[in-house]
Amino acid sequence: MSAHHDPVLLDAVLRHLAGGPGLYLDATLGDGGHAAALLAAVPGARLLGCDRDPVALERATARLAAFGDRVTISAATFRELPAVHAARGAEPFTGALLDLGVSSRQLDDPARGMSFMRQGPLDLRMDPAHGRPAHQRLAETGEAELARALDEYGDVRGAGKLARSMVAESQAGRLATTLELAALVHRANRGHAHPRVLAQVFQALRIWINEELEDLEAVLAWLPSVMCAGGVVVTLAYHSGEDRRIKQAIQAPRPSAPPRRLPWAPATPAPESPWTVLTRKVVKPSVEEVERNPRARSARLRAFRRNTA
Repeated sequence: MSAHHDPVLLDAVLRHLAGGPGLYLDATLGDGGHAAALLAAVPGARLLGCDRDPVALERATARLAAFGDRVTISAATFRELPAVHAARGAEPFTGALLDLGVSSRQLDDPARGMSFMRQGPLDLRMDPAHGRPAHQRLAETGEAELARALDEYGDVRGAGKLARSMVAESQAGRLATTLELAALVHRANRGHAHPRVLAQVFQALRIWINEELEDLEAVLAWLPSVMCAGGVVVTLAYHSGEDRRIKQAIQAPRPSAPPRRLPWAPATPAPESPWTVLTRKVVKPSVEEVERNPRARSARLRAFRRNTA
């Protein structure tokens, strides 16, 4: 077995991202697979690699050590990137990669509590050293907030009813492990929940616990100010909520309509998008890649270039 997991859609990432020499950002460094391939493909490339997961940072540091001082690695969430970037001179980026979601290693580690297939503490944090684990958060949260998270982040059917059960069980101390949550979801689905339903529930909780969509919105708002003219951003999304926010960030806003009581007033021109879209349709993994790496199945790649004006 390989010591490293295959990076998703690697050829497409390099096709769009590997430009000329300059500083590149890998904001979700993970195992370091995309970063290593980029540095090998672009001899003049330097990399600022960030991740919030300390285990991922340790593995990536070892993997990228061969590239020496071409690589700087920092522990950071998306919302901490501006400070990290400024502390290192705020050089504009030639390219940036956001590989969103959860890694195979995080899913495979029972201690992280991210998989309904393995017994472990119901944690779900990307960085176990920060914040509170999911079983504590569930005992403290209200049913309405939890139902909204299940619906918005996981498209979970019957989110309100499931949220009531989850809050009650967690407050009674009966929702401390991954398999206890899986058993509750099974009961809520007449004794047997499809694996897709279980995956939706765990995904929704993980996104909620880690504030992933709020982080994504923050980094998408920041990127136009730190990319070189002509610099390219590549995103890999695995959830419809992620992909929807990326599309909204790269599309030109619509012009505002004139007030109804002032029909003669012209519409206010909308600002132009700072981006030129390079992928008119999302790029998806091939059948062969999905067979090799089933967890790549839901990946959706988009690429966009910073306009010069």
